[in-house]
Amino acid sequence: MRGKSAVARVIAPDSKYGNPQVAKLINYVMESGKKTTAQAIVYSAFDIISKKTKTDPVEVFETALKNTMPSLEVKSKRVGGANYQIPMPVRGERRLALSFRWLLEVARGKKGRPMAQKLAEELMAAAKGEGDAVKKKQDVQRMAEANKAFAHFAR
Repeated sequence: MRGKSAVARVIAPDSKYGNPQVAKLINYVMESGKKTTAQAIVYSAFDIISKKTKTDPVEVFETALKNTMPSLEVKSKRVGGANYQIPMPVRGERRLALSFRWLLEVARGKKGRPMAQKLAEELMAAAKGEGDAVKKKQDVQRMAEANKAFAHFAR
């Protein structure tokens, strides 16, 4: 490996809630460098959550993250001419990235409503342990459990 590995940047907390994970969500929602648009989407989604649930939207968001973060995933490895799906534990930063990716993928997949509304609905569903992002996490976990027999190939 040439050169030095890149230093992980520290993301400043967002302006409204003072939470670095909310700032990270805004960065994931952002497309084509339009950060103010992404902030408007996330903050209006949080407003919708607070109106519908009558609780702190950041708590709902953190519960949703907790419910969608995978602890195990499978990675393909070639051993002696055959590909095996090997279960591996997921690192902390990757857990967060997968959680954000799945939440936004599901929200963007729904049609016919504003993005803020779709994101709010998916976050509320994930906080309850329902929704497609939670289903995706369970599928990944189930796949890892099913391939436990190949765990000895992991290094």
